[in-house]
Amino acid sequence: MALIKNHELTPDTYTRIAGDAELPDQGGVLVDLQRWQDDWQSLGRRGSPVGVWLTSDQHPEIIADDLDQIDLVALEFPSFRDGRAYSYARLLRDRYGFSGELRAVGDVLPDQLLYMHRVGFDAFELAGQDPLSDYQTALEEFDVFYQPAADARATALRLRHARG
Repeated sequence: MALIKNHELTPDTYTRIAGDAELPDQGGVLVDLQRWQDDWQSLGRRGSPVGVWLTSDQHPEIIADDLDQIDLVALEFPSFRDGRAYSYARLLRDRYGFSGELRAVGDVLPDQLLYMHRVGFDAFELAGQDPLSDYQTALEEFDVFYQPAADARATALRLRHARG
């Protein structure tokens, strides 16, 4: 699985910690919601970045009050048919003001990347032979949009008014 962040392939600096497994001495960790709820104080004292992995049935409101202590939120797409993470990403960015890394994980498909980017995702775990090329192609698929989104691209209406 490749990680694309800041429009380039990048190494993942977070270690995914399953359940109550032992934490590494240093470095960023990505924990599930239960681990965060059980150990948020000790995770915060480590002095290393902390990420929280939310499954599609875990609403981000659960961690809204903790977002100032979280560096990464990973939102899971269990299948391409489950789009709840799109709504969760938009909520995290717009309603809760989360400015950290927002990572799409799970069944992340190239033809959905543009829409994920538009709602606020800025990091993507992708499979495939050339994930960076898939990512770049997806972001260039459209250049004019009718609806505003978290990516702050100008809408067709705003572009039309700017020309006239």
